[in-house]
Amino acid sequence: MTAKATTKVISSMAANADSAKWLSGFIPDLPTPFTHQDEIDTDAFGRLCERQIAAGATALVVGETAGESSTLEPAERAELVRIAARVARRRVRIIAGAGSNATDRAVTFTRAAEAAGADAIMSVVPYYNKPMPQGMAAHFRAVAAVTTLPLILHDIPSRTVKGLTDETLVELAASPRLIGLRDGSSDVARLRRLRPRLPATFRMLTGDDTTSLAYMAAGGDGCISSVSNLAPDLCVAVARHLREGRLYQARELHQRLVPLATLLEREHPAALKFALALLGYMQPTTRLPIVQLDTTAKAEVAQAMAELADEYLAAAQ
Repeated sequence: MTAKATTKVISSMAANADSAKWLSGFIPDLPTPFTHQDEIDTDAFGRLCERQIAAGATALVVGETAGESSTLEPAERAELVRIAARVARRRVRIIAGAGSNATDRAVTFTRAAEAAGADAIMSVVPYYNKPMPQGMAAHFRAVAAVTTLPLILHDIPSRTVKGLTDETLVELAASPRLIGLRDGSSDVARLRRLRPRLPATFRMLTGDDTTSLAYMAAGGDGCISSVSNLAPDLCVAVARHLREGRLYQARELHQRLVPLATLLEREHPAALKFALALLGYMQPTTRLPIVQLDTTAKAEVAQAMAELADEYLAAAQ
């Protein structure tokens, strides 16, 4: 690599780190709408993207947990990124889920996401394999090496069994290419423990809506959210109140979200898809092995939605 090329790469990496302030607030983890023929409903997905942009989201996560990533074909992953990028028109960042428990596939998905127009990559801790910490570090370094895009790690021990250790995260965060963590541990104490050890530019976001207020109040930057798919304006208001020091108002609004967020977490993403179907944005269709909610669960979600049907949801219908 020439000196000029090296300088360009270093400048790009520094710009990515410096511009990571957009990775904050409530960022929706978008579901993937399917037709009854089990194909991506491209029109519905475009509407979901536009709704979030209009509500003030700073970024959209596509093809990740809520998007049923493990059942998406490679071409479908790329299609979701292309649709989101076309709708966004650079108004918000597009974060592409590109994780896998096989490093070579994570590398392939990452390259494809960048080619499709993603602005950042979200890469989950390898699941099922239970790699040692050194293996996790090598996995993420291999992914970061094949893209010019910033990389966001996703640590969710309830799904991967083994999570990122503090030491591994601190080691990885030293690279300016890795700009943040989606923390699915629901452990606010972990945030307090890690924050002094991480670069000031490294962004810490929870993946748990129910504890998101406590997480952000303790110094977290935001939440990769499911419930913001349903009440984006309410979530934007919570983040704004908290940012401007109005903790009481933020707490009052957040409490409205908790009952619904708890139900979404219980049967994710089937409950989210059913709730969005109630609002008329998409069909509740899921892809096996995820199935649609049973009658009891549907009634619970419908009731929680009715209780949240204030001016925020009314404006969205």
